[in-house]
Amino acid sequence: QVQLVESGGGLVQPGESLRLSCVGSGFTFSNYIMRWYRQPPGKQRELVAGISNDGGITNYADSAKGRFTISRDTAKNTVYLQMNSLNVDDTAVYYCFAISAYSGRSSWGQGTQVTVSS
Repeated sequence: QVQLVESGGGLVQPGESLRLSCVGSGFTFSNYIMRWYRQPPGKQRELVAGISNDGGITNYADSAKGRFTISRDTAKNTVYLQMNSLNVDDTAVYYCFAISAYSGRSSWGQGTQVTVSS
């Protein structure tokens, strides 16, 4: 079955950086569109960034543009989210999401906590 495991979250100060990783298993990674979502405390889950199955197309939420970069390494079955210039509004649980570009089958990771605080 599809399994996604995130890592890389933690506590950082405003202005610092983090890189999240999500390793996939149980599926053909190159067939799946990958996305990062986040859920701030008391708020709904929201899309942060996405990358096409071949890595050629990326998209970002307005809040992430210019600060975050999504990338993928098919050889490692891994998608990354490089987050720079973090601020307190970026505090959230970050989730990895995979959806097949062909069947629509999808899966969520368990989430990783990112806390930005001085």
